Amino acid sequence: MSEFHGHGHGHGHGPVPVGPVAAKVVIGLLVVIGVAVLIGAIALWPSKQDVAVDLPFQSAQGGVAVTEAGTVTMQDIGACGSSSAGRAFTGSPVPPPTDAYECQRSIVDIESGPNSGTQTLLEIIPGPGQPDLRVGESIRLSRQTDVNGTTEYSFEDYARGLPVTLIALAFAVVVIVVARWRGLRALIGIVVSFGVLVLFMLPALLDGKPAIPVALVSGAIILYAVLYLAHGVSLRTSSALLGTLASMIVAAVLSYVTIEMTQLTGLSEEQNTNVQAYIQHVSITGLLLAGFIIGSLGVLNDVTITQAASAFELASLDPDASRRQIFGSAMRVGRDHIASTVYTLVLAYAGGALPLLLLFSVAGRSIQDVLLSDAVSIEIVRSAVGGIALALSVPLTTAIAVVLARPLGSRGAKGVPEFRAAAPSRGGRHSK
Repeated sequence: MSEFHGHGHGHGHGPVPVGPVAAKVVIGLLVVIGVAVLIGAIALWPSKQDVAVDLPFQSAQGGVAVTEAGTVTMQDIGACGSSSAGRAFTGSPVPPPTDAYECQRSIVDIESGPNSGTQTLLEIIPGPGQPDLRVGESIRLSRQTDVNGTTEYSFEDYARGLPVTLIALAFAVVVIVVARWRGLRALIGIVVSFGVLVLFMLPALLDGKPAIPVALVSGAIILYAVLYLAHGVSLRTSSALLGTLASMIVAAVLSYVTIEMTQLTGLSEEQNTNVQAYIQHVSITGLLLAGFIIGSLGVLNDVTITQAASAFELASLDPDASRRQIFGSAMRVGRDHIASTVYTLVLAYAGGALPLLLLFSVAGRSIQDVLLSDAVSIEIVRSAVGGIALALSVPLTTAIAVVLARPLGSRGAKGVPEFRAAAPSRGGRHSK
């Protein structure tokens, strides 16, 4: 029996023998699923109705809160209570009438909006969660109008446009330099993914559409785009796509069952509490379900494309190997991948919950109470669902890829029609 070892996202070494019936079945299934996804997207497409902006996200007039650019030009500690606080002015701010209390005073140049070129005064009482502004810092100012029609400014957030842009550009450059055209296509896939989430999934959930169908349709669209963009249109990619779609459905079923069993509410997270308070028609449980499903796609995609590539590479390297040999060898690769990816998944979720775990430790609660609390249980269940779907995706995708790489009814490649699974890489081997 031939032994195969190795791990990686291999590239094609030439035409791989593929059973014509298996290929037609896989392609037919993907076409049918693709049509069903399009029909689902049309049926679930959010309506054009305007959604009122709820507190605390609205201005005093009920509209969308507007932010403007500003730069801190002066900062000190002194008497507060000036009538210039939050107002646009030129020159110097009006002194406070009394010295009743002190706070951090910052004069900020307003650099955008109707009052661009003027200044405003921010008075901030130091304390936990309050900004500690410094001269020269760029910030964002919230601009609102009070009931008398007077424009008021307040601190909104630090301006992060430039550093975030530089970090994103560095990420894109490194990916493109190392992965070249494939890296560029992967970045385009990321843009498509965010487009699906922003333009379809979030508006559909906001429109009250059922969470599981919305998440499944969104996930399927993302997978079709990302896999074919990053890895090319081939039977190898198609086998990985079919395995990932099947695993995503498994993740959806597991997510629903586990959330029902554990009675998770999601209300331990501040964002979910805000959603329930201000957007009552959106289901928190539905948001949890959608988050579980979408959150599993990245790791599933990584594993399935590796398994498909391994199966096709092994079939190409040994034309006389049987389907059982190829499956067994690819599964050895998959088991290593499962072992490394599962703890990566768990540690990623644990890292996100560190502040919460720190608060629990300070409170002196027992480890059982901590683990069974709603917030920590969400991360445990999320990790378990992702891990189960990940483990099941390995044999499922490997079996699909093996059937494509080695047709049914034959031991090896001899006498089997050839279908090109992927374009041969430069300098790769070619079958004759």
